[in-house]
Amino acid sequence: MDFNELLYKISIWTLPALLAITLHEAGHAFAAWKLGDPTAKQQGRVTLNPLKHIDPMGTIVIPAILIFLKAPFLFGYAKPVPVDFMRLGNPRRDMVWVALAGPGMNFLLAFVFALMVHLLPLMPESVAGWVAQNLRNGIILNVVLGVFNLLPIPPLDGGRVAVGLLPNFLAVPLARLERFGFMILLGVIFVLPSLSRALGTEIDIMQWVFNGPISYTVSIIATLAGLT
Repeated sequence: MDFNELLYKISIWTLPALLAITLHEAGHAFAAWKLGDPTAKQQGRVTLNPLKHIDPMGTIVIPAILIFLKAPFLFGYAKPVPVDFMRLGNPRRDMVWVALAGPGMNFLLAFVFALMVHLLPLMPESVAGWVAQNLRNGIILNVVLGVFNLLPIPPLDGGRVAVGLLPNFLAVPLARLERFGFMILLGVIFVLPSLSRALGTEIDIMQWVFNGPISYTVSIIATLAGLT
């Protein structure tokens, strides 16, 4: 990849990625604040300023390396929003709403990007292609971030939703997995597919997520936005 190609790649991924991450984390912070916990508000996380949500390694370095290496996937993370669940009005119920607020913002933003596709014919040809790439990446990134975070694995949002909805005898052991959540994710994304192929089979949960829920969600958003 030459320098000009790298700059172009960065230019069509940076804005969609910053918006996706910022609104996801701001959604968590806003929901927690409105439901009774001001912790994130006091730390300045109820904001659309991406600098408040960026993790230098997870938001910048790791995605940049993956883009440079032409990886078939993009992986990254932001600074987690601090939430004191005991300060929420109804901790167990409100934990679910706080967790859903992040992916919810991503799906909303993906829909907004899809609606903006209708504006492309009004733009000069010199910029329409670049804007179209940003919109396309914005739709994909937000749907991926929204769906991926709904997987029922702590500390992903879906894990916290599951903890809030499941009966105690299932919720308690699931919540205890949060300390191992990152290792579990690495195992699911990288180790399990490689190990299964070595054993002569194919178990790739992420491929199923992309070909199933993510593709289905993109098609729904495209339909609702009048693109199909």
